[in-house]
Amino acid sequence: MTLTLTVPAPVGAPRLADLPVAVIGAGPVGLAAAAQLLERGLDVVVFEAGTSAGSAVQQWGHTRLFSPWEFLVDDAAARLLDRTDWNAPAAKKLPTGHELVRDYLAPLAATTELAPRIRYRSRVLAVSREGMDRTRSTNRGSTPFLLRLDTQDGIQDVTARAVIDTSGTYSTPNALASNGLDPLGAETVRDHISHALPDVLGAERDRYAGKHTLVVGAGHSAANTLIKLTRLAREVPGTTITWAIRGTSPIRVYGSTDDELEERGKLGGTVHDLVRNGAIALVDRFEIEHLEPTGNRVAVTGRRRGKRTSIEADVIVNATGFRPDLDMLREIRLSLDEIVEAPRALAPLIDPNLHSCGTVYPHGVAELAHPEPNFFIAGMKSYGRAPTFLLVTGYEQVRSIADELAGNHDAARRVQLVLPETGVCSTNVASAAGSCCS
Repeated sequence: MTLTLTVPAPVGAPRLADLPVAVIGAGPVGLAAAAQLLERGLDVVVFEAGTSAGSAVQQWGHTRLFSPWEFLVDDAAARLLDRTDWNAPAAKKLPTGHELVRDYLAPLAATTELAPRIRYRSRVLAVSREGMDRTRSTNRGSTPFLLRLDTQDGIQDVTARAVIDTSGTYSTPNALASNGLDPLGAETVRDHISHALPDVLGAERDRYAGKHTLVVGAGHSAANTLIKLTRLAREVPGTTITWAIRGTSPIRVYGSTDDELEERGKLGGTVHDLVRNGAIALVDRFEIEHLEPTGNRVAVTGRRRGKRTSIEADVIVNATGFRPDLDMLREIRLSLDEIVEAPRALAPLIDPNLHSCGTVYPHGVAELAHPEPNFFIAGMKSYGRAPTFLLVTGYEQVRSIADELAGNHDAARRVQLVLPETGVCSTNVASAAGSCCS
């Protein structure tokens, strides 16, 4: 690969004013950020590691979201689309991930305003400041950001006036072991471990049909997979399912009849019924420690209620949730909560050790700010390791950030958002759960 370095601007040349805001990720929140910034007259460039908008969404595109369209379209993005021949989807309809991309993200990315500003196949490897690492303070706020990119043309450095990281967390799942590390022996059985939300009834059907699958995790991603596996079991004899959780109760999955997102409530109720009728074998308080091959299967060994326990499975689905990639931000001054790795002011609202409510207080730039001027983490990544993120939350985050960068400081702090409640709120949640990216 070739190394292309930017040439420092001459002394006295315009610095930040002539540079764009860099948005990392062309997913729903990243494109919303770009639309919000353009609406305020700010230049923007979007760096996307994939080959198209919503590349991460496509990986779980077969999954139906439990949020209807009315919560999935950003206002500024809709105003861009309304200038085209786009027809807004029915507000109450629940799309799949593929439909979210086809009917919203792809048309949005193709608008004349956004298309020239999106750079695909451009993975951000690191973010820093031009000519200074995180230890240097003098003139830091007036120095451009430097983003190092891995592109088709090699490694490149580009500069920006501000950075909004909406790169998400789907590519960085939590580990299977309860200690946060890969279980001992994980490398020897890597082919038997699946990502969250596999296409059980479609492209990956043969991997699960007639097999024993162990689903690990206590969130909505696990629930989606469990329901699809039971459908497969009704069609293919010999298909069996075990569900392992670290806590004493999957309360967040079971949900409540008071859930304002109706399909989320139904999801939990369906899983609860399947456990009660024996279609799913629930193993609670199971802490995985070791994986090893045993014939064509995997022996999953750990502790349950103080006793050593082992489960044999053909496939293990890792639905333990996600964590943010912070390596790329090593030279940025972050203020993150020590527990969930979310912005410090946001963390108390979403820490699953404190509560499991699906509703979070409306928040924006005040809760998302870091010691690094004009740097923000938004979208799913802003939640760190916490679950229950909703796209509408991310849209309000980037609306607030865009107002802040445009100098509309009062507007940036007038955060107004009503989120649908789950009807479930526990103050004794043993571990964080995974969630669908909706």
